Amino acid sequence: MRRRGAGGEQAGSDVGAGKRAEGGSAGAATRKRCAAGPGLRPRMAEVGEVSEGCRLPVLRRNQDNEDEWPLAEILSVKDISGRKLFYVHYIDFNKRLDEWVTHDRLDLKKIQFPKKEAKTPTKNGLPGSRPGSPERDVKRKADVVSPATPVPATPDTSQASVFPQNGSARRAVAAQPGRKRKSNCLGTDEDSQDSSDGAPAAAPRMTGSLVSDRSHDDIVTRMKNIECIELGRHRLKPWYFAPYPHELTALPVLYLCEFCLKYGRSLRCLQRHLTKCDLRHPPGNEIYRKGTISFFEIDGRKNKSYSQNLCLLAKCFLDHKTLYYDTDPFLFYVMTEYDCKGFHIVGYFSKEKESTEDYNVACILTLPPYQRRGYGKLLIEFSYELSKVEGKTGTPEKPLSDLGLLSYRSYWSQTILEILMGLKAEGGERPQITINEISEITSIKKEDVISTLQYLNLINYYKGQYILTLSEDIVEGHERAMLKRVLRIDAKCLHFTPKDWSKRGKW
Repeated sequence: MRRRGAGGEQAGSDVGAGKRAEGGSAGAATRKRCAAGPGLRPRMAEVGEVSEGCRLPVLRRNQDNEDEWPLAEILSVKDISGRKLFYVHYIDFNKRLDEWVTHDRLDLKKIQFPKKEAKTPTKNGLPGSRPGSPERDVKRKADVVSPATPVPATPDTSQASVFPQNGSARRAVAAQPGRKRKSNCLGTDEDSQDSSDGAPAAAPRMTGSLVSDRSHDDIVTRMKNIECIELGRHRLKPWYFAPYPHELTALPVLYLCEFCLKYGRSLRCLQRHLTKCDLRHPPGNEIYRKGTISFFEIDGRKNKSYSQNLCLLAKCFLDHKTLYYDTDPFLFYVMTEYDCKGFHIVGYFSKEKESTEDYNVACILTLPPYQRRGYGKLLIEFSYELSKVEGKTGTPEKPLSDLGLLSYRSYWSQTILEILMGLKAEGGERPQITINEISEITSIKKEDVISTLQYLNLINYYKGQYILTLSEDIVEGHERAMLKRVLRIDAKCLHFTPKDWSKRGKW
């Protein structure tokens, strides 16, 4: 059979080309029928065929230390000394579980190759989108708004009463009436809080919101770039990408001074730095101390270097927030634990000096070594204590991370239930409270109060009005939770004077 060169193939007639196309189609159809025939197994892909965008099951250990094979997407491939490594993102899992894996953990029998998409003509002759991974719908939006559950209209007067039900008494508090509120968003697919009436998004605020704009995500920022961080006596495994200098990303360990948070490339660099660093606590004013727990208020303008280093560290563990090197519009509240060596950072939250949306938290983080020990709720409680001193209601900036959402839901639930259970009947009448009164007592924004009552399923319709009903299960569960909650903020230990940041001269 005579082979055709590239030029000969190109010079062929249209009829010949048509015949070849028909033959090719027939051949493809025959191959397809053969592949689908009984008793034939699909061909296993080779390791060399695995590329970015492929999807396939990958072996991993779950929380119960059991093997599982979740579907994962290949984000990157690298070759180290002839050994191929694949960076995988587990579909429907949080990005903090992404990791580098070897080829023996890949199930090559079930690989899904990326679909080739036709190039879409664009203006100015720019090329179309790159081939996407299978069944992947990429939504490029700056703000993701999830549908909210409408809040039932509530009556004008608030009453509380005790109703016997199934032989056991239930405490019920009538909710405040009003209009149906607008649809809301909490930044996740579960519940919603941040009001949104479907109007087009406003222009970015000049005061410096830290909400991440997901439209600029690329393959680089989707991958962890720091292997390990040494901070004091702890070694931390970052969860997400952080924009540290590129030359530091290849290091096995990044060393940070736990007092000023400056980074170095080696242990020797850190030791030299410690001989010069005079700090033994975060810069700024100590505004709270009880026992070994202290809070320091840090102005992002006056302590710019520390604030930027704090943001860099926090970005390793926060995926929903972006990083601004201009820290002037922010205040940082760092929680520390004291011992004989100094004040060690436990976590922090930041807030805008001026917030038109009543945000009392922009970013909040408890470092991994201190998580699941009650410090997260302590940070949240402290942010609301500041709001009480300021005489305002507050809410965290959305969207919240999955762990942040759990912490806030738990705090809101416990705080509201604590108030409802503390109500006492006067003159034999049912206890009375309004949602506005709950908001004023706790400084929790009214929308967050309503969404929490809905989440706990406490709002019920009874005899023409909406009431809040506390079942025995909810009461017992709350009492058990409060017994475990040892760390609390003592308002008497807070020494804080709010400032009027509307005057730019005070920045």
